[in-house]
Amino acid sequence: MQTVNVSGLKNNPSEALRKAREDLVLVLNRDKPDALMVGVELAGVLEREGVRPALATALFRDGHLSLARAAHLAGMSVGDFATHLSRLGIPVIDLEASEVERDLDELDAWLASS
Repeated sequence: MQTVNVSGLKNNPSEALRKAREDLVLVLNRDKPDALMVGVELAGVLEREGVRPALATALFRDGHLSLARAAHLAGMSVGDFATHLSRLGIPVIDLEASEVERDLDELDAWLASS
């Protein structure tokens, strides 16, 4: 097990993450244990059934990953991941009403000119 103090974590998070990929990292706050970091690959978390799609879904839903990146993390094609999201009631495209109206107006203009 390796250790890092809070100031070291704050000043160099990359180093703490690198350590967590190799071993458990105990985060010390004022010389007292405060948190434990473990790399997801080291723990084998991502290899458990259903974890990748669930993680990708949550990260997409919360706006942290694009559709393509979330699909890649989930191990699915973009189309399959979009279908997965739709089944869960998570919008694949989240637009305001004004954006939808503008898009429809542009579509109507394009269709009229074709």
